[in-house]
Amino acid sequence: MTVSVASKTSKPFLFKSSRALSGVSGKIWNVYLSGEIHSDWREVISKGIQERDLPVILTSPNTSHEDSDDCAAIIQGMQQERPNWDQQSALMNQIRTKTLLQNADVVVVRFGEKYRQWNAAFDAGYASAMGKPLITLHPPALSHMLKEVNASANVVCEGPEQVVQTLAYVICGELPPPKDGEKFVPIADRLGKGNPNP
Repeated sequence: MTVSVASKTSKPFLFKSSRALSGVSGKIWNVYLSGEIHSDWREVISKGIQERDLPVILTSPNTSHEDSDDCAAIIQGMQQERPNWDQQSALMNQIRTKTLLQNADVVVVRFGEKYRQWNAAFDAGYASAMGKPLITLHPPALSHMLKEVNASANVVCEGPEQVVQTLAYVICGELPPPKDGEKFVPIADRLGKGNPNP
């Protein structure tokens, strides 16, 4: 779990927008990281949050596949039939998942290419039903398969660094350099002078 307090000084690698928020509200944000457990995406987000001193607490489901499968059999004893193990372990894991999802300010759901993350899709739907701000994270190749989930998300990210950048903007008003580099054109220039809504 990561807890850090926001710094009021800008970092050299951050693009300081003239529209940046003045100061930080003092709120500590609870961000729940759901989904794929076979890569280091949670560690990348945690490191990015620490580097930016964002006021964030990160939580997640139990990311040990073996422990989440066997918790009931270990604690309550062996069952005769495998379906009982699955049901009892799922109910036990649900205590953590439901509690942390309900307490989250933002839910990030990661979908990976190698495995089908049924639990991640369930968490995304549950978060959406509770009205939680939702960020999905997946490779562009999965966009079509996840179109319904993405339609409920506030932000769709391709990599964990974009999640960190989104949190830095939402919490502190800090923007990175434009992803498109020199091709980026501000909206005032795109709409032209005389735009009634600059």
